[in-house]
Amino acid sequence: MQKRKMNFSHVDHAVYLDLTAKTKGIAAAENYFDNLPPSVQNHVTYSTLLNCYCKERMSEKALTLFEKMDKMKLLSTSMPFSNLMTLHMRLGQPEKVLDIVQEMKQRGVSPGTFTYNIWMQSYGCLNDFEGVQRVLDEMKTDGKENFSWTTYSNLATIYVKAGLFDKAESALRKLEEQIECGRDCDFQKKRRHDADREAYHFLISLYAGTSNLSEVHRVWNSLKSSFRTTTNISYLNVLQALAKLKDVEGILKCFKEWESSCHSYDMRLANVAIRACLEHDMYEEAASIFDEALKRTKGLFFKAREMFMVFFLKNHQPDLALKHMKAAFSEAKEIEWQPDQKTVSAFLNYFEDGKDVDGAERLCKIWKQINRLNSNAYILLLKTYTAAGRLAPEMRQRLEEDNIEINPELENLLERVSPK
Repeated sequence: MQKRKMNFSHVDHAVYLDLTAKTKGIAAAENYFDNLPPSVQNHVTYSTLLNCYCKERMSEKALTLFEKMDKMKLLSTSMPFSNLMTLHMRLGQPEKVLDIVQEMKQRGVSPGTFTYNIWMQSYGCLNDFEGVQRVLDEMKTDGKENFSWTTYSNLATIYVKAGLFDKAESALRKLEEQIECGRDCDFQKKRRHDADREAYHFLISLYAGTSNLSEVHRVWNSLKSSFRTTTNISYLNVLQALAKLKDVEGILKCFKEWESSCHSYDMRLANVAIRACLEHDMYEEAASIFDEALKRTKGLFFKAREMFMVFFLKNHQPDLALKHMKAAFSEAKEIEWQPDQKTVSAFLNYFEDGKDVDGAERLCKIWKQINRLNSNAYILLLKTYTAAGRLAPEMRQRLEEDNIEINPELENLLERVSPK
């Protein structure tokens, strides 16, 4: 747009500001905002900057900017108040949300749907479920324009977190009624119908949260019958729900259904199926899914390979775990990939517990080949030497050759393994 010398609207500037904060950080976003013409520094861009501060939990800057907006009379809508409410929720201060709501009402600012939902969440965090109901009643009184299926998904989420599954499922039935009503009443039926896909996703996830497997399957079948096509994201949603409920049979059936008809192979779905199989010691099924994925997509395969690493270590097959580690690094190429800390810990614990110095050395050799050998790797190696009661007189020289800075933890281990 800039190259074409297109004029930015106020909303365009706000979007650019938000994207700058996400990709380059708050300082870059502040610089962009400061260089905007005064005419563009209005309630839209100010609110966006406030939202950026709140997302990053920068409470001091957020409150200072809010006060500035107040002096400039830019607090005529509910959004700045909602941003502060989300800040307090992120900071674990739900009680402060109630004060902001009171201030809004004193100023005559009407809450929007988003505001009401955060307000309900704050009561849920305080275990004040009568308060949750009062907000819901106020929403009904305030008017239907603030009421949608998202209200009931928010309500159900609150009850699921509290373990009140009966109340959660009651809210989910209301959510489903809202979908049906919207589809039947809207003259733009197709457009509304397409937007309802996300509502089905919430239904499936939340029924999984109440451990109601039969309802997950029922809603899933309803989703498939309601749309001409079933998207990858819908399949991913239900696979994650079935994984939460440990329904490995349902996962494999659903995955095979998707795999046989998908136009775009999505490795995320394969990862869910592989994880479920490995958790149930169904190695052959997991390996079959992975082999097919290798044929049908270029990856990324890191997550799947890490699952196999942990599985093989658990089953005392370190050579196969190391084989997947080496393959993962070779596939990384230009991508800066690092194993998950849980994976590293699995290797560390296995070699240390087994006093397997040779295995730890093989792992470090792989890391050195792809320039990933660091102080943490040497800590793993030295702990294994210590557990095995073995000395390594050349270890200090090795660290020096690999340009490893010796920190206190390393020095402590070196004194046992390679005393001066």
